[in-house]
Amino acid sequence: MENVIFDRIKKDIESNDVVLYMKGTAVFPQCGFSAAVVQILSQLGVQFKDINVLEDSDIRAGIKDFAKWPTIPQLYVKGEFVGGCDIIREMYEAGELQEMLQEKGLLAA
Repeated sequence: MENVIFDRIKKDIESNDVVLYMKGTAVFPQCGFSAAVVQILSQLGVQFKDINVLEDSDIRAGIKDFAKWPTIPQLYVKGEFVGGCDIIREMYEAGELQEMLQEKGLLAA
C-alpha cells in the first residue's frame, strides 16, 4: 500500500512545480496553518496544485511518512520538500521563500 501512495505523491510533486498538501483546498482551507500558506503563495502570485488530505486518509498518512514530517500543510517546490507552515512563514518574512522561488524560475524578480 505504501508504495502505491508514495508513487502517487511522487507523481504529483514531479508533475507540478509547486504542490501544497493541505487540509481543505486553496479556495476553502480547513485549518489556519493551511490557510496561512495559501495566503503567502497567493500574495506572491505563485500558481500551485492543492491536494486536500482530508479527502484521502491514505494520502494524509502517507505524506507524513514520505517527507518524514509530522504535520500538514507540506509545501513542495520543484519536487523538493520545503517545509510546513512555520518554516514557510519564517522564510517568507525573511525573503528567503521569494529568493528560492525566483531561483527556480517560479517568481519574477
